[in-house]
Amino acid sequence: MEPFLWTFYYFVVAIVVVFIGLLIFEKITKQYKDWEEIKNGNTAIALSIAGKIIGICIILSFAIYHSLQLMDTLIWGAYGVFLQMIAYLLFEFMTRRFSVEDQLKENNIAVGIVTMGVSIGLAFVIGASIT
Repeated sequence: MEPFLWTFYYFVVAIVVVFIGLLIFEKITKQYKDWEEIKNGNTAIALSIAGKIIGICIILSFAIYHSLQLMDTLIWGAYGVFLQMIAYLLFEFMTRRFSVEDQLKENNIAVGIVTMGVSIGLAFVIGASIT
């Protein structure tokens, strides 16, 4: 029975970390409300959010592989959300010819895909560094 309980505990931690991460990302995007845009069919923002969710979960999976305690996974998850946020802000800064936020708001799917790729790609790098 114990493995089933641990799976449930990690599941709960993942839900909490993803939820908090999405709340933080919602706060740093000033041009739009993520879930309103998704409700209205904005595919670019949906791709961006999906990348963030997948990215956070990748980091959490590496943390589970390498952690001995549930709290370690929670700490690594929080750190992963922080680094994902930094990556998003750096991506916005590095694309000086256009605003990533504006392009996502305008449903530029190409920008949504690249944003998703940045989140997922960096999640593998962050996750692989967890020891």
